[in-house]
Amino acid sequence: MGAQPSTATVGSGSVVQYIEKGQPPVVIHLTVEQAQSMRASHASHGKPGGGSTTNDLIYNGGTGGIGVETAPRIYLVFWGSQWTNNDPSGEAALLESFLDTMEGSPWLNTVTQYCEGVTSGTIFCSGSGTAAGNPPYTLAGYWYDSGSAAPNRPKQSQLAAEAVKAAQYFGNTAAGSNDTTQYVIATANGYNANGFGSQYCAWHSYTTSTYGDISYTNLPYITDAGASCGANFNNLGADAGITIVEGHEAAETITDPFPSTGWLDSSGSEIGDKCAWISSGQGASASVTFPDGSHFPVQSLWSNAFNSGDGGCVLSYN
Repeated sequence: MGAQPSTATVGSGSVVQYIEKGQPPVVIHLTVEQAQSMRASHASHGKPGGGSTTNDLIYNGGTGGIGVETAPRIYLVFWGSQWTNNDPSGEAALLESFLDTMEGSPWLNTVTQYCEGVTSGTIFCSGSGTAAGNPPYTLAGYWYDSGSAAPNRPKQSQLAAEAVKAAQYFGNTAAGSNDTTQYVIATANGYNANGFGSQYCAWHSYTTSTYGDISYTNLPYITDAGASCGANFNNLGADAGITIVEGHEAAETITDPFPSTGWLDSSGSEIGDKCAWISSGQGASASVTFPDGSHFPVQSLWSNAFNSGDGGCVLSYN
C-alpha cells in the first residue's frame, strides 16, 4: 500500500479523502457546481488550479514500482440484479461503446507523456522510464453480475470487494495480472453510494487482495444526478456526463492507479481534476471523434507538455 495523504481538498475538481475506516483514500470527481466554484475561488485568490499553466503533474514514485498503467485493460462490471430492466438512460450500452472505442484515440493519448521507472519529482519523462499506455482494445470485458442484489447504498469496502470478485471472474488471479488493470463498478439507476450528485460524480481508489493491488472506480448511474454530473453540459446532450465522467476516471486511473502515488500536481489533483467541467476557452469539454469515427463528449486532460512545456488542458495529444 502506498503512502496515504491526509484528508484534504485538492485542486479544482477533486478531493482526496478517507471515506471509510481501514480503506485507502479515494480521489473524488466533484460535481459541476463544486468544481466551478473551486476554480473561481482559486482564480480570485491567484491560486493555481483548473486551466493553470503553473502547476504541472509530478511523479510521486508509484507503489511497488507501479506508477502508471503501461498496458491498460478496463473491465466493466454492472453490479447487481437492480440492472435488470432498469436502465432508462441506456448507460450500459453507451459505456460499453465508449470504452470499446476510446483506445488509441488522440484524446486518451495525453496519458502517454507520463511514465513510471523515473525518480520522484519528475515532471517530463523525455523518453525515460516506461510510458503509460494507450493501446487498441482497452476494454477487456464486461460482466452483468446480476445473480443477487447489490447493496442499496454500497460502502467503499463493498465496492472494493466487488472489484476483487470481478478480478476472480475474469481470471486475473496470477501475480502481476492486475498491475495494469482497472475495474469499473457501475451501480444501477437509483442504487448509488451516498454522496453521489451532491458531493461527487464518481471516484477511484484501489484495494489489496491475494491477486495483488486492484484499481477500481465507483461509477454511479450518472444521469441520476442530472446537470450536477454533466447532463447537457456545454450543450453536449442529456447523456454527456456518462462519458465525460468515466473518461475522467479512466485517464486518472491510468496515470495514478494507486492513489496518490502516481502523477499529481502539488495540490494533489490528477490528470482529469485540473480540467474538470471547463465550459469555455482552452480545454472546454467537447464532443471528439474517436478512431472508428464515433463521437463522444469528453473533458480535456492535463498535459505538462502543452504550450512548449507551460502546461494546459488539451483534447488531443500527439
